[in-house]
Amino acid sequence: MGPSKQKKCIPPRYVVDERGRPVVLADFHSHPWAPSPMSPTDRIAATQIWSIRIQFDNACTVMKLVPKLGSELPGEVYVRKNQQWNLVGIIKPADKRYGIVTAVDQD
Repeated sequence: MGPSKQKKCIPPRYVVDERGRPVVLADFHSHPWAPSPMSPTDRIAATQIWSIRIQFDNACTVMKLVPKLGSELPGEVYVRKNQQWNLVGIIKPADKRYGIVTAVDQD
């Protein structure tokens, strides 16, 4: 059967720190297999508690999701190539709940 290729970790929803009230700004996580695009669970609105998500796999593919929740602007999905972020998809406002990515043309 082999190891699961589904992310199983659950990020903390809050952090208790006596030095002050921390704010979660981003999620950085890795998947130990490749290729590993962002899964539907990684993209759905219910799992977006940060303004940016960075994901990478063991082949050093780095992806970035900017969900833009609470905005009428589409979410954005990028792949890092040749030392720059390349927009590969958008998540239309109507699709944010489900994390459905619409591919964009790449020049």
